[in-house]
Amino acid sequence: MNIKEELLKDKIVLPDSVFENIKRYKEHLSKWNKIHNLTGAKSNEVIDGFIYDALYPISFLAPKKSIMDIGTGAGFPGMILAIALRDTQVTLVEPLKKRASFLQFIKADLKLDNVTVEAKKVQELSPRIIDLITSRAVTETKMLMELSRPFAAKGTQLLFYKGEKVFDEVEMDKTLDYKIIQTKKRHYLLIET
Repeated sequence: MNIKEELLKDKIVLPDSVFENIKRYKEHLSKWNKIHNLTGAKSNEVIDGFIYDALYPISFLAPKKSIMDIGTGAGFPGMILAIALRDTQVTLVEPLKKRASFLQFIKADLKLDNVTVEAKKVQELSPRIIDLITSRAVTETKMLMELSRPFAAKGTQLLFYKGEKVFDEVEMDKTLDYKIIQTKKRHYLLIET
């Protein structure tokens, strides 16, 4: 089953142009990955899984004006969300220069005028309010919340792509207003600020 069919199964309908751009993204990722080792994900199946993971939250999130992805890496989930959500301004924060260069290349190649690539650590950015802050495979929840603080106000949502350890991470903090949305392979931690 391809990504489009998987998403349709979950009632997520996206224009064909999104899948055309994702195909181009995957082709570029494959070429760049051979030279620059942008991600440990080498197989088409694993990359498709990452893309599905990135897009699944569209099924439960309301539209946003702005998203910031902390530690975007090769583009998961931030670049994939930017490809799908062209009316949303997406800031990709990636301090590793080779990954940031790849993200900048994808932005130019796919003409993603809704993307800003920040080739620095999130702690180096000027504070501003963002509607949705995402992160996948960066650090534990408490640290992600701390990193998000300068960009969050009442109403900002934090969406962290997690594994099963998420239950241990949130059970210690009784003050959190959160939901955990589970799929077969992913746990999405959605925190309301």
